[in-house]
Amino acid sequence: MRSPLKLPRLFRPGQESPKPQLPIPFVVGVPRSGTTLLRMMLDEHPDLAIPAETHFMPELLRKWREWRDDGVSEDERCQRVIGFLDGFHRRQDWPVTDDEIAAALKHRPITPGEAISAVHVAYARKVGKPRWGDKTPQYLRRMQLLQRAIPNARFIHLIRDGRDVGVSVTGLSWGADTTEEAAEQWVRQITQARERAATLQPDTYLEVRYEDLVSDPEPTLSRIAEFIELPWDPVMLEYHRSAERRVKEWDHDLERQQGGVITAEERIRQHRFTTKPPTTERIGRWKKTMPAEDQQRFEEIAGSLLDELGYERRFPELGKGNGA
Repeated sequence: MRSPLKLPRLFRPGQESPKPQLPIPFVVGVPRSGTTLLRMMLDEHPDLAIPAETHFMPELLRKWREWRDDGVSEDERCQRVIGFLDGFHRRQDWPVTDDEIAAALKHRPITPGEAISAVHVAYARKVGKPRWGDKTPQYLRRMQLLQRAIPNARFIHLIRDGRDVGVSVTGLSWGADTTEEAAEQWVRQITQARERAATLQPDTYLEVRYEDLVSDPEPTLSRIAEFIELPWDPVMLEYHRSAERRVKEWDHDLERQQGGVITAEERIRQHRFTTKPPTTERIGRWKKTMPAEDQQRFEEIAGSLLDELGYERRFPELGKGNGA
């Protein structure tokens, strides 16, 4: 059995304690909860760069530990980081070169957290920003692992009415096949995230509602900015002015690790609403587009969590248990 991932060293013996590091924001959530929209808003800030989804962090942490346990030198590990990223299926989504990543690694990282952050550092340098963050919804399940590697990580969990999530995700090639599956995934992922959040460092987890973000964006964004110690800048509300450029990042097919391909057309289509100013049009979309029998089945599975989160119900007598 391999040894557990150790807490990273923050400074070498004999050095003075480093200055407190600014938080690194991670935007997480059940897919189709508005995380791309929030990423666009935050990335518009002149001090913060958030690239396209990464997905590689948990695997690279595992690899780093494996290389360390096998006695691979730090120099060689840095070379292997670049090789690993080159072979990763989402590499084309990150507009940074191997040389730029190598430059971010040139100080020989002494922690796995510094190694996995290299692609973000390279991206931030390329766009001329001093700070970086990440938007990968699936990291909702790996918050503890990431915080052990990156102690200044802070997690912004964006939550959206599960029925609107279900309407959106069941229409995608990679999404749930049925309303029941969408409901079970929504309940399971949010419930598990909340349980894991209780084990994180204090004041490093924040829940935000999609509905608040689009209906009252300024105070919602201001609360997020305060949480991650980012000076308020109203330019974040103008994210849509440059969103077209960001959407072009997805203008290529993506081979999924689980098999199959998400076409460039689908990738751009599923993010098309991020090029517009915040709108409440998609709040409660399920009322018009989800058949009554699917609404009922969703609430049978997710009613308890819908109640807990304060969402209105069509069938309030259903789903009073613990969900899926």
